[in-house]
Amino acid sequence: MLYPPSLIDLIEALRRLPGVGPKSAQRMAFHLLEKDREAAGGLAQALQRAVQSVGRCQRCRMFADAQLCPICSSSSRDPSTLCIVESPADVAAIEQSGSYRGCYFVLMGHLSPLDGIGPQQLGFEQLESLFAEGVVQEAILATNTTVEGEATAHVIAEIAVRHRIKPSRIAHGVPVGGELEYVDGGTLAHALAGRQSLG
Repeated sequence: MLYPPSLIDLIEALRRLPGVGPKSAQRMAFHLLEKDREAAGGLAQALQRAVQSVGRCQRCRMFADAQLCPICSSSSRDPSTLCIVESPADVAAIEQSGSYRGCYFVLMGHLSPLDGIGPQQLGFEQLESLFAEGVVQEAILATNTTVEGEATAHVIAEIAVRHRIKPSRIAHGVPVGGELEYVDGGTLAHALAGRQSLG
């Protein structure tokens, strides 16, 4: 290839990001080096700082640069409600809705024995310790609706019941403003299965 080795390394590094193919990575690298070297330096520094200082919250496993994340250290959150999610991106999505004031537990994945991801990798021991404290009254299972996500939710629900904690599952179904004729069959099946009584 006609590029210097350091540029090839940069393109390959950018390709590791999700959704970034070879052309996009090349375009990003060219932009940073050609038009915005100052931003490139800032990006490199910010990335280095994040890699060195961002770890996991000791309570919920969310990204944090202290022992507890801002949510776990906040006195305005309700510790009796624990929403269990697969990733930090799920926490961000729920927080953006502005409709939840409880705490979280971030699994950082889902059960996948074929990939070597079991209860130990997902922090189930830590989750059981949280349950054993006796503060959590409801565990909201907000894992994805994939086969692995459903299996993970099922196992956690059993653990919650053992600790006399009420497990609940977030509703999955028809989006607000959606028309039934355009909703896929799997989504409709979930919506029907998760229906709620109005009386």
